[in-house]
Amino acid sequence: MPHAQADIQMPHDDSDLPEWAEKRIGPFQATMTDWVDGTSRSIDSFFGTTDALTVDSDSYLRISQELAWKEGEEFDQDLGARFRLDLPTTEERLRLIIESEPDETRGTLGEQESSLTDDRVDSIEDVLVGLRRLGDGDRTREWDTELGAGVKVRLPLDPYARVTTQRLWTLDDGPWQLHSDNRLSWFNEDGYSARTRWDLGRPVDEKRHLRFISNVQWRETEDTLEFSQAAELNQRINNRSVLRYSAVVLGESLSHTTIEDSYLQLRFRRDIHKGFTFLDVAPALHFPREVDRDPRWALTLRVEMYFRRFIDRVTL
Repeated sequence: MPHAQADIQMPHDDSDLPEWAEKRIGPFQATMTDWVDGTSRSIDSFFGTTDALTVDSDSYLRISQELAWKEGEEFDQDLGARFRLDLPTTEERLRLIIESEPDETRGTLGEQESSLTDDRVDSIEDVLVGLRRLGDGDRTREWDTELGAGVKVRLPLDPYARVTTQRLWTLDDGPWQLHSDNRLSWFNEDGYSARTRWDLGRPVDEKRHLRFISNVQWRETEDTLEFSQAAELNQRINNRSVLRYSAVVLGESLSHTTIEDSYLQLRFRRDIHKGFTFLDVAPALHFPREVDRDPRWALTLRVEMYFRRFIDRVTL
């Protein structure tokens, strides 16, 4: 059975908002969550079975407001929305998925890495409707493979196909874990794209976690091999606040490797209201190639609100 909000016991100090704001946001969040959950289950019961009323669902809606500033540039505001309707009972391992802004449409690695948000209002134009066949493998023992196909909802309709693979290794039965996440996609309009992500990490102590993340991406529309390398130290301050210290290098490789940008970033993330409203503050110091590596300050502020049945605690 899915957990209703009334079933979730939250601590009394679970909000930074004044009482008048809580009284306004609480009913709005409950109404939107019921709408997202009810919509996905109604569609699911039409295509699948009556089990749609009781099984767990990964459906969500995320709304965000981001304010970004870079030295020498004006402030940039971005209102974002991203959603997924997960329809789990269409078949045991075959799911109907409706989602906005797939990863393939999110631009270059530089655009992805430098922004805290991966959702934009205009991403509603990039809505996918398709089938996803879930993998049945244990990622710690074998490659877990998922297949997907469908259409991007626009005129004319843009068919797509996608395969993703994941694998998780524990190195020498020690604290280090290596996670591999790979994707190969084809869209009729944009052609092929491929991305591989390797995440090596280990806990330092009970509150800190060290990660080294490598990304490589290629898109037929750009015909450029992009890569990024990041070192991160994530620190949990308490059950509602976390810090991330990052050092990132972004580059491209054609005939020779070019480092386009490198930067240092400190990201503070705070659960400001009951596990569904979050605040991010992220100052950064960039060294872009286009200005001969002269340092450039940047600052990103972001508020996001989730609408889903399950309340996730603060994570980075």
